[in-house]
Amino acid sequence: MMVAMPEDHYLVGLDLTGRRVVLVGGGSVAQRRLPRLIGAGAAVELISPHTTPAVSAMADAGELVWHRRRYTEGDLDGAWYALACTNDPQVNAEICADAERRHIFCVRADAGADGTAVTAATGRHEGLLVGVLSGGEPLRSAAVRDHIVEVLHTGAIPDGAEHTEVGELPGVALVGGGPGDPELITVKGRRLLARADVVVADRLAPRELLGELRPDVEIVDAAKIPYGRAASQEVINATLIEHAKAGKFVVRLKGGDPYVFGRGFEEVLACAEAGVPVTVVPGITSAFAVPAVADVPVTHRGVAHEVVVVSGHVPPGHEASLTDWAALGRLRGTIVLMMGVERLGQFADALLAAGRPGDTPVAIVQDGTMPAQRITRSTLDSVAADAKAAGVRPPAVTVIGPVAALAQPS
Repeated sequence: MMVAMPEDHYLVGLDLTGRRVVLVGGGSVAQRRLPRLIGAGAAVELISPHTTPAVSAMADAGELVWHRRRYTEGDLDGAWYALACTNDPQVNAEICADAERRHIFCVRADAGADGTAVTAATGRHEGLLVGVLSGGEPLRSAAVRDHIVEVLHTGAIPDGAEHTEVGELPGVALVGGGPGDPELITVKGRRLLARADVVVADRLAPRELLGELRPDVEIVDAAKIPYGRAASQEVINATLIEHAKAGKFVVRLKGGDPYVFGRGFEEVLACAEAGVPVTVVPGITSAFAVPAVADVPVTHRGVAHEVVVVSGHVPPGHEASLTDWAALGRLRGTIVLMMGVERLGQFADALLAAGRPGDTPVAIVQDGTMPAQRITRSTLDSVAADAKAAGVRPPAVTVIGPVAALAQPS
């Protein structure tokens, strides 16, 4: 009698909402896996003595629980799913063995065949989640996934031929990733990201896109966290140039639009001086997109005839400030304040002193376009206290002006 051999894996979708998931290891593999788990609503617990800056930022934001220690027996108790992502094969094997005894499916990042589950190469398109498994050939999975997603995005029928636009490869592509939602990156930005050999990513770039990269892509975390750890701009510039001159195609993935308080042109100038070609891909700016998804239009007929986007990196009166706060206080339209949460009281005081009415409506949108998005509404004379009481923290966009009081009819 002929006996059919089972296929390698059974592809299934797990509902992890509110369910305990344990991920062991805090390196680049964890950085790739965590956004999808968090996006799926899993109650993630991370076990690792150390993490990358991006992973620790997720813990600081309360998106996961970080146990700052090594893995120990019993850590998987009560878990529905486990991922062994350390750089120690012996520890990964121990985690998988513990999971096996507890009947918990476990992914082993360093030796997929030795785990009881594998992570599919996934991509999204307008509500569709595409997953591809190829029996232990991750490069093939990623390639097929990229092709499917690209076809879904563009509607093109692929002919299998390589297509490279002049000026794109090799060199650097400066890509604006949009305000955070991975579906808000441009088609061209996603296409170039899929071709990258190296990706230099900011913390505010759409992090879920990193999980769609080929396994062999090198990710450089720029750790650009406002008022926290940050790689200096000079180091970032040097990193782009070094990899590009080594013949790699480098994508510099930034949040929002690279030219709107993103230091994008500084990087273009540095590459140009080094003789490295650059392709600039604009992105949807958070200054306008974040208020829009929170039902705050930055302009409205008969309400606002001007919009001013202001950086909150330095306070009013600082010697490095280039902003005329007295002039802004005399305006009647919309002010969009970027990166201004930490000094919100100082900005409000400057506008009030310049004549802006205390009852001017204000809306603060935190984590715009992301699942954790929330909005705090106030007025100029009380916004600092209200933001503190609400626990508002970066990233957030503050809209000041009459448009902040507009809302769709209930």
